[in-house]
Amino acid sequence: MTGYRVSDVMTRQVVYLPAETTLDEAARVMKQADIGDVVVTDGASLAGMLTDRDIVVRAVAENSSPAATTIGSIVTREVVMIEQHCTAGEAAALMRDRGIRRVLVCDSDRKLVGIVSLGDLAMQLDPTSALSEISEQSPTV
Repeated sequence: MTGYRVSDVMTRQVVYLPAETTLDEAARVMKQADIGDVVVTDGASLAGMLTDRDIVVRAVAENSSPAATTIGSIVTREVVMIEQHCTAGEAAALMRDRGIRRVLVCDSDRKLVGIVSLGDLAMQLDPTSALSEISEQSPTV
């Protein structure tokens, strides 16, 4: 990963959904866009990030109704960001230290410009690795 910047490996497609969106609708959006996360908004503010794992672990495992439960009620509100000019190694270290698999990417003005995932880093490090293959094949909700 030497020499690679977060901007070289991040996903630039960021999907925003309002906190009032139901879980079933969020899952449909993720499936249609073939993504595993969305950024949740509360009006003009960033409320957090919702992942496919959040839907499964926080909602399905707790028997929440996907049609009645809003993403705002289960969203991960602690938002971890990294600047796009940081190195891929710094992003990996941040993920390891925080125990997370995705980090929001911002520019120098703290404007959201993308998302970097563990899979993005693995693909850059070694596209033939098992982790890279799993990341590419891993279906989203």
